[in-house]
Amino acid sequence: MNLMHIFTDIPIMIVIITFISSTIFCIKKYIFVNKNLVFLYNFLRNFNKNDLNFRFKEIDEWMNVNPYVSATWREFKNTLIFSESVALKGEDDDLTYQEVSSTVQNIQTTVDPLYFFNEDTLVTTKFNFKLLQTMPTILTGFGPLFTFLNIAIAFGKIDFSTQERTIASVAGLMSSMQVAALVSVIAVGSSLIFLIIERIMYGQMCARPLGRVQETVAYLFDNISSEKFLFELLRETKIQNNSVSNLIVAMPNHFKTALNAGIASNLVPYLENLIFGINQMNKQLKENAKLSGGSDSVDELF
Repeated sequence: MNLMHIFTDIPIMIVIITFISSTIFCIKKYIFVNKNLVFLYNFLRNFNKNDLNFRFKEIDEWMNVNPYVSATWREFKNTLIFSESVALKGEDDDLTYQEVSSTVQNIQTTVDPLYFFNEDTLVTTKFNFKLLQTMPTILTGFGPLFTFLNIAIAFGKIDFSTQERTIASVAGLMSSMQVAALVSVIAVGSSLIFLIIERIMYGQMCARPLGRVQETVAYLFDNISSEKFLFELLRETKIQNNSVSNLIVAMPNHFKTALNAGIASNLVPYLENLIFGINQMNKQLKENAKLSGGSDSVDELF
């Protein structure tokens, strides 16, 4: 049996076409994933966690318009905690800003970023990954399927009516058995080759850029549990309450000191001036009484 006849056999052609088409599909989809992951990584590495508060709008707009990662980003954004500031007005009506928590200085997340940016959301859901995983099984299954099909067809063609037909049918049976065996060999071999190609390409084109993206996201957004963040807020609240309590305790002493200083600086000179004025008025009244020759009613009064 020549080689051309073997490869023109329908079962063998089905196995070869299935292997080639599945390999092309695998390469095409992995190139698509690799292109988007590299694009995402190149964008994220331009940011620094220290200035992410000021550039968050930029990264948010880019993520929302990128269909490859927009759905994942919207879910992840709901877990972010921003470094909020409180505006405080000073004595000169100048506004000063104070952080709510001294430990939350950048954008943090209450959920591990790997929960959102993982293999499932960034790789396997972008194409029919389950089909690729079942292709080795399909190719392997073609082997026994077409083998037993060829054997059944070959046994059906055996003709024992005459000696010549018997010899010819047995020769055809042997030829069909050879093709049936080759179908199994080609099916199992193509399954192994596809599995090797798929695993190598996945590691190089999907797993490696995905790891870089995950490292970058984990660097930009620190993971902090909601319980820890509430504990930090409680700690800051206790510190502020302690400051307020100390201020209330010290307020009477400060009020007493301020009152004494106010009396000493304002009321005492006023009273001294008032007494001096009364003495001057008394003196003037006495002089007027002496000049008029009348009784000194002011002396009797005082």
